[in-house]
Amino acid sequence: MNLTDLNRYGEIGANCTFVQLGAFNILIDSGLHPKMMGYDALPDFEAIENIELDLIVLTHCHLDHLGSLPVVTAYNPRTPVVTTAPNVTLVPRMLRNSINVMKRQREEHGVSEYPLFLHRDVAQLNNQLVIQRFERGEIYNKGNDQIEVILHRAGHVAGAATIELIYKHRRIVFSGDVLFDDQRTLPGASLPKGPVDTLILETTRGAKGRELGQNRATEVDRLVSQISTVLDRGGSCLIPVFALGRMQELFKIIYESRNRCRIPKAPVYAAGLGMAICGHFDKIRQQTQLIDFDIKMLEKMDVRSVDLNTRPGRDLTRKGIYIVSSGMMIEHTPSYKLAASLLPHTKNGICFVGYCDPDTPGGQLLSNRNEENFFFDALDYAAPIQASIDQFDLSGHADRDQLLEYATQTEARSIVLTHGDQDARKWFSQELTARLPQAKILDPDPLITYHL
Repeated sequence: MNLTDLNRYGEIGANCTFVQLGAFNILIDSGLHPKMMGYDALPDFEAIENIELDLIVLTHCHLDHLGSLPVVTAYNPRTPVVTTAPNVTLVPRMLRNSINVMKRQREEHGVSEYPLFLHRDVAQLNNQLVIQRFERGEIYNKGNDQIEVILHRAGHVAGAATIELIYKHRRIVFSGDVLFDDQRTLPGASLPKGPVDTLILETTRGAKGRELGQNRATEVDRLVSQISTVLDRGGSCLIPVFALGRMQELFKIIYESRNRCRIPKAPVYAAGLGMAICGHFDKIRQQTQLIDFDIKMLEKMDVRSVDLNTRPGRDLTRKGIYIVSSGMMIEHTPSYKLAASLLPHTKNGICFVGYCDPDTPGGQLLSNRNEENFFFDALDYAAPIQASIDQFDLSGHADRDQLLEYATQTEARSIVLTHGDQDARKWFSQELTARLPQAKILDPDPLITYHL
């Protein structure tokens, strides 16, 4: 097997892996780098420019895995794109929103190459999507060669899959993004057991372990307690969320907590792509029963639309819980605008529920929460930091110790580290070398082809 990481910057970015297995040319995911713009956000496709892909497999619909797929399928219009039923529902909605964002960024930042693809390219991709059920192997043939593809539940987000390829009795497993813990909307991962030959393993949380006694349940309890505290003191609570997955889980957490009288029955406000995805989640539930999300819950909660005509520094007159994207408080998003209104007032609170990149406004606010002021560059506004600012670990990625245990039981002969920064990969490399001394542990350089 030959393997090439097409994510040109390494670490976490435009996830895209090219695999040559016998006669088969296979692409696993094709994302966009969340911190880059224009062509720099794409994977480096030079290695596959003159190669006809036999198979594309999509693990899930976060844009760092999905966002450049229409670019690939435009040049491979006959290649099947294998994925799960929830992903087939979510792909077009995520990509059409991405087109709109790119058009806005073209105007704001002068990125002339945006959008990188058009709605007709999304329509072309839709025609190539092939649904495959979890745990049911499908055989693909090319000449005298044959390969089997099996998708396993990966947790993480609705539709997320771990990919198992079986070729001439060799088992190759791509973990994708994994969460073993159950969420409110879907069960945790159920990954293929060992022994396997090659494991391509995500390392997102490798740089830091959980604190002793901390787990997802305790973090949910802390979050619920803090929301209640903010509401009881007469403030509004802003919860920046990712539109796909985290928003829907937060709705369920708040709904269940209100029913158990753990949170006062304050109004709940929401906006943006996440609300549209709620409708898709309900459709997925009805069609597949793979997730647990009933949109009638939003009616019972009386979820209301957010008024984004706010002025920086002026507190919101409508008190309540605000669940809006983006999760990292990116500039120009609802969470960014609302934070500029809420931050200068002591009764309010901001609750981050996952990882925030240090370079994003959310990450910067967390790092500087003890300072006097925070500057909102896009609004040209320096806000006094008066509201409470807290962070809760509801990550969609497995703890490093859980992934280490999984990798160890696979008894893999080769383990390829991916989807993590250098500190995270270093930790996994050291721990796996100690536990599996006979295994080959590879931290691949981008765009270099490795034979495994």
